[in-house]
Amino acid sequence: MTSQTTPRPQAIVTGGSRGIGRASCVALARAGFDVAFTFKSGEDKAAVLQLELEALGSRAKAYLMDLSDPSSISSSIEKILTDYPHPQTLVNNAGISMDALSLRLKLEDFDKLLSTNLTGPFLVTQAVLRPMMKARSGSVIFMSSVIGLSGNAGQMAYAASKSALFGMTKSLAKEFGSRQIRFNAIAPGFIQTDMTSTLPEATKQSINSEIPLGFLGDPEDVANAVVFLSTPVSRYITGQVLSVNGGLYM
Repeated sequence: MTSQTTPRPQAIVTGGSRGIGRASCVALARAGFDVAFTFKSGEDKAAVLQLELEALGSRAKAYLMDLSDPSSISSSIEKILTDYPHPQTLVNNAGISMDALSLRLKLEDFDKLLSTNLTGPFLVTQAVLRPMMKARSGSVIFMSSVIGLSGNAGQMAYAASKSALFGMTKSLAKEFGSRQIRFNAIAPGFIQTDMTSTLPEATKQSINSEIPLGFLGDPEDVANAVVFLSTPVSRYITGQVLSVNGGLYM
């Protein structure tokens, strides 16, 4: 008699080679997922992460993808779904920020930001929904931001793109609930990443003073929320925005 092992669930994470995306890949691998992740640059970092995930027992693979280019999305997702045909969770994490006062914001920058932060996640989700519909199960997570909730001077375009993800989340949750596919968004606050590590100490102290818990979060704090929303323990949660911000915005 041969014993059969239960197949590991499959996860797809965009922008997985650094920051919150990297932490999410590691957390999902530790939770028992096989992980496919995309990256736009930094092939060395992607290769290191793939080895780290494999060491955790995950069948992991990195894929080059430019979220602002529909043809790149199409070709990359086709390869991913060939290798990972039964995705249980999709984490739309990749995104960019272009800060500028509204009167100085160039149209090409506005278009690039929206195509990356909004159109890109839509196209990725549209492709991954097909196998989820066949399986009649799945969890899709959109990585938004506290700025999408509160707005911020100099970040009008970024806030607009991240706010739009809330409407996308709630509409898709209603559209695909009957297929048992869940859609939720995570809105991180200020998180310790490469971006925040370059801030002057005085700026960090000023930010901390506005956070009720008094400190910046770690990428792992957001990754834990990703795992929660990716697993059956959250099976009755859909169409929601989960804030991970230390109380910065309530």
